[in-house]
Amino acid sequence: MNTQDALTRTRNELVLRNYSPKTVKSYLSCLREYLDWVKMDFERPDEDMIKRFLLMKQERGYAPQTVNLYLNAIKFYYYQVVRNYFKLDIKFAKRSKKLPVVLTKEEILRILDCISNPKHRLMMALAYSSGLRISEVMRLKAKDVLLAEGTLHIKDAKGKKDRLSIFSDKLLLDLEVIVLNKTPNDYLFESERGGKLTARTAAKIFRSAKKEAGITKDATFHSLRHSFATHLLENGTDIRYVQSLLGHNNIRTTQLYTQVTTQAIRKIKSPF
Repeated sequence: MNTQDALTRTRNELVLRNYSPKTVKSYLSCLREYLDWVKMDFERPDEDMIKRFLLMKQERGYAPQTVNLYLNAIKFYYYQVVRNYFKLDIKFAKRSKKLPVVLTKEEILRILDCISNPKHRLMMALAYSSGLRISEVMRLKAKDVLLAEGTLHIKDAKGKKDRLSIFSDKLLLDLEVIVLNKTPNDYLFESERGGKLTARTAAKIFRSAKKEAGITKDATFHSLRHSFATHLLENGTDIRYVQSLLGHNNIRTTQLYTQVTTQAIRKIKSPF
């Protein structure tokens, strides 16, 4: 079996198991690198070779999350494609525990004020108002906006899950206007050429507005989601509700935001 055969078989197995297109692409890219590097019988795993490959990635400065992605792709290939259930005694790389970058409410308003295009401004405001991932904003359709209930139906989100989220009353009128001028299956935020906006375009809009607003924090579009969660917790919202709105499987993921809430921290007086 050559490299292309191995990749084709892996892709077919991933698709049959309903992995997301993003995961399929990532696994195949990692696996291609590994197979090109190892240059041996693809159906006979060598634990020492796998460890050397992953160590090489670490020494080149790859993030722990990335090294783990390579390991997951390799394990999927041997366990699910080749069906070789040998015991692979390799521990996952320790993940870095960086705190999420959170914007203040004032900083978010400054960013929104720097966006002149009404559609783009609404897109950013909705991402913050509802705690959406960039991919979720891009996939929103007119029928997903439940105006009477004041909620959004987020479909096929991370982990192939659906969930409901809220949106601010301040956006109701703008959402009514945009929804009423579309058919139910139209994307809420379409590009000028038709079809949905790309995540790259949305990220670029955010970066430009952040720069114009003079904000130097290392914030990205995803920081709007981080800010949504943090501000809800600061307002006293039960963490279990925040977990549901974000679509987190494990509440420990949501608890990360308790480390960046500032209201409680400000009440603590330094002993100096």
